[in-house]
Amino acid sequence: MARIPLDQDPNAGELVIPNKLDAAKELERTVLDRIEDHQFPEVCCFAIKLALEEAITNAIKHGNRNDPSKHITLRFRITPHEVVIWVKDEGAGFDPKTVPDPTLDENLNKPSGRGIMLMRAYMDEVSYSQTASEVKMVKYNPGHPG
Repeated sequence: MARIPLDQDPNAGELVIPNKLDAAKELERTVLDRIEDHQFPEVCCFAIKLALEEAITNAIKHGNRNDPSKHITLRFRITPHEVVIWVKDEGAGFDPKTVPDPTLDENLNKPSGRGIMLMRAYMDEVSYSQTASEVKMVKYNPGHPG
């Protein structure tokens, strides 16, 4: 796992991992340890962990299509006020508007869309790059003013 500082900001970093789920566990732990250092409430840590797992899983399986020659890039900025995470894959991207709503009756048995729904439910902001090969997620610390 490569570690590269973002703009020399001590609250930010960039991690690049191989396109494998087991490599993602170390990446998740690194980010979650930094979040805990900033004393985010446990409920926020759980939400971030779940959203991060979904974003990485989507990048590996759907973005990079399980191709072992590809990588996932995770950038983050963590302050006492907020956590901002970007997860980028090397895939062609997708149109988030075309992902079926997994809560509709006709989609309940379909496996797609649940990860995006969970990211949106657990994070305060979720947005995509123009091609949607990168997701940006933001979680604010409710216990830290401004």
